[in-house]
Amino acid sequence: MNKLYLNLAMLVLYSLLQIGLPMRAQAAQKLAMEPLNIGISFVLESQILGEPRRINLYFPQAYFEQSSQRFPVLYMPDGGLKEDFLHIAGLVQIGSLNWTTRPFILVGIENTDRKRDLTGPTTNEEDKKISALVGGSAQFRAFIRNELIPAVEEHFRTTQERAIVGESLAGLFVVETMLAEPDLFSAYIAVDPSLWWNNAALVDNAATQALQHNRQQVRVHLAASKQEGIVEPTRQLAQILNTSPHFHASYSEFPNETHLSIYHPAALEAFRKVFARE
Repeated sequence: MNKLYLNLAMLVLYSLLQIGLPMRAQAAQKLAMEPLNIGISFVLESQILGEPRRINLYFPQAYFEQSSQRFPVLYMPDGGLKEDFLHIAGLVQIGSLNWTTRPFILVGIENTDRKRDLTGPTTNEEDKKISALVGGSAQFRAFIRNELIPAVEEHFRTTQERAIVGESLAGLFVVETMLAEPDLFSAYIAVDPSLWWNNAALVDNAATQALQHNRQQVRVHLAASKQEGIVEPTRQLAQILNTSPHFHASYSEFPNETHLSIYHPAALEAFRKVFARE
């Protein structure tokens, strides 16, 4: 009897081994892995910033299918692969594919020291505690104006339509740029901008600066989450811009979103407004 059980056990074991052989062979098979590319990247040696800056670009499919066509460009601080580039590139792709936006090129600017580059000067001592270096926004803007934009327009098929998008401190930079150099971009998108910076001086001075602008009308879209200390000054800024004939301003609030969750839904809405199909 024991011998019979032993023979049965050996038969089962042999069957399992035979079944397992193809599985083991399949597991040991080498996989031909390839890089997963969604765009291109280059390093721009900046004389203004005194450092190299990595730039990431995403192109709509139409860029390759329509070789004679030129496209608008959206510039984005916080544009590194470990920052906001990938999820914003996804919005650019889906908007073009489902015909809710025009196709446009995304240019992401990877950070080296975002708190330095995205903030202007401040007299608030609490502001200065966020980083050893702050207040470098004018220099960063000069890099975009004098080095990055010319490089992009020289090497790629672009139109003269340029926009910029940013959230949090990058949103602060977008608003500052809009008021300081409104003609640098055709459209400005600021999501949950950190307008508390420097005792909300940008908001306090916005009315005066907006009236000084007397050229072509600039498109502005502001968005705010339920974040206390951000939604109030953003709402106030939108009201100020709406009184100026030089700005075409729109504003949205997302009461169900936090400062950490607002960027994606707000950017989707903003792109549909700024890059709407004509």
